[in-house]
Amino acid sequence: MNWMLLIIGGLFEVGFATCLGKAKENSGTAATLWFIGFFICLSISMFLLYKASQTLPIGTAYAVWTGIGAVGTVLIGIFVFKEPADFWRVFFITTLIASIVGLKFVSSH
Repeated sequence: MNWMLLIIGGLFEVGFATCLGKAKENSGTAATLWFIGFFICLSISMFLLYKASQTLPIGTAYAVWTGIGAVGTVLIGIFVFKEPADFWRVFFITTLIASIVGLKFVSSH
């Protein structure tokens, strides 16, 4: 169950990074709404990391949480914000995913 909370928390981390990017693209009321979304996603993400780290080792939980956020944010950058998807970016995203999966398998919880 705590691994699910951690994964969902990582997805909300992607959400707050996405909201930050969208706020940068907008102004006025639209930017304010994106900032509100940023703070909501940030709060939920941090709370879920906190809950998951009550039973998972904090080093593993934090690494997985930030890894999910990093991979998800790069993918959102590529697909939503039209950032480049060159070979080396995809290669290092793949190694990051392998590292996240590896941490899950070697975790004692």
